[in-house]
Amino acid sequence: MRGHLTEKTDVFAFGVVALEIVSGRPNSDSSLDEEQVYLLEWAWNLHENNRQVELVDSRLPEFNEEEVKRMIGVDLLCTQTLPSLRPPMSRVVAMLCGDMEVSTVTTKPGYLTDWKYDDTSTTGSFMSSTDKATIGTEYNSNFTSSSTTVPCQAEPKFANQALKNKQSSDYVGGGNFVKL
Repeated sequence: MRGHLTEKTDVFAFGVVALEIVSGRPNSDSSLDEEQVYLLEWAWNLHENNRQVELVDSRLPEFNEEEVKRMIGVDLLCTQTLPSLRPPMSRVVAMLCGDMEVSTVTTKPGYLTDWKYDDTSTTGSFMSSTDKATIGTEYNSNFTSSSTTVPCQAEPKFANQALKNKQSSDYVGGGNFVKL
């Protein structure tokens, strides 16, 4: 698979890391139940069923449910399959701060399980025909990059609380937090 490293790649990565912070788990964990192995897939399924709050790390003693829903909504926007559907980071910051409404997530995020593959083949189709039909050209104009900076007036309390619950001794290389 070949890809291009762009600003939109960074947006996708931000979305994944933010979901890891919210959930307190890595992007992929084969020790979990089948429906929870892939974080993006699990987050999307919870989002579709309006159960996003179930994604929150159970070790977090308290949190603001609206902030969690906002953060997960932004994270899912960041992880859209098509880069043109991902918002620029200036809009991500504005949405997280509450200065801008979180746009509606209309397509599944891009994640490995979207690939239709088997162990004997290295080729695959990244998007299903349904996903291709769902994506319209009207989305392309929604997220154009700009150099405008958006000052954040609000304190992102939820993310700060989630990070405070992590200790440096919980960190293991590779960007994953685990309890040691």
